[in-house]
Amino acid sequence: LCGVDPLDGTKEYTEASRCHHHQTEAQIPNKGSDTSRPHSTALWLLDNVTVLIGIAYEGRAIAGVINQPFYNYQLGAGASLGRTMWGMLGLGAFGFQLQEVPGDRRIVTTTRSHSNKLVTDCVNAMEPHEVIKVGGAGNKIIQLVEGKASAYVFASPGCKKWDTCAPEAILHTVGGKLTDMHGNAYCYNANVKHMNSAGVLATLRNHEYYVSRVPQSVLQALKSD
Repeated sequence: LCGVDPLDGTKEYTEASRCHHHQTEAQIPNKGSDTSRPHSTALWLLDNVTVLIGIAYEGRAIAGVINQPFYNYQLGAGASLGRTMWGMLGLGAFGFQLQEVPGDRRIVTTTRSHSNKLVTDCVNAMEPHEVIKVGGAGNKIIQLVEGKASAYVFASPGCKKWDTCAPEAILHTVGGKLTDMHGNAYCYNANVKHMNSAGVLATLRNHEYYVSRVPQSVLQALKSD
């Protein structure tokens, strides 16, 4: 099975595109510039956009590609735009430098644009030291493997199989784990429903801890497939 999401982080891409269209100057702000202006702030949402290609065999995600087409866009003309990271079980992961959050810190990444009380309650139950809200499933896995977050917590059925197949494969390649909120693995084949009905919980390390912190109210609301 091959799962493709040609535009992960759709809402963020739309907001950034609308911003770019209305700007009078076609100049992307450099780091350190005034991002308090609404248009400049919205352009930074391009970091959330990814293209995902995942391959599954016998129901298991085994290989994945995450392309970040606008990576380095803030550096302006002449910069090398975009990057690709990929991984395959048994072969390895490439295109990024694996980093981890220090063991005494819990940093949770979650949805920027699709939150609700269930999502918020679950994030708070993890007792995080910090919460990072970003768009796109692919981008959230990037936060994990580059040491910006410890766990990706999304207690909602909004994510689809094509959102998680590629990221899960890359995460597994470096020793991480992606499951539903019950700690059960998702199955990828032509006969399963597209929706990840029981949410998404992904970690680089200590997955069992985060599963143990999921509130009973979340488990009751999100039934495992």
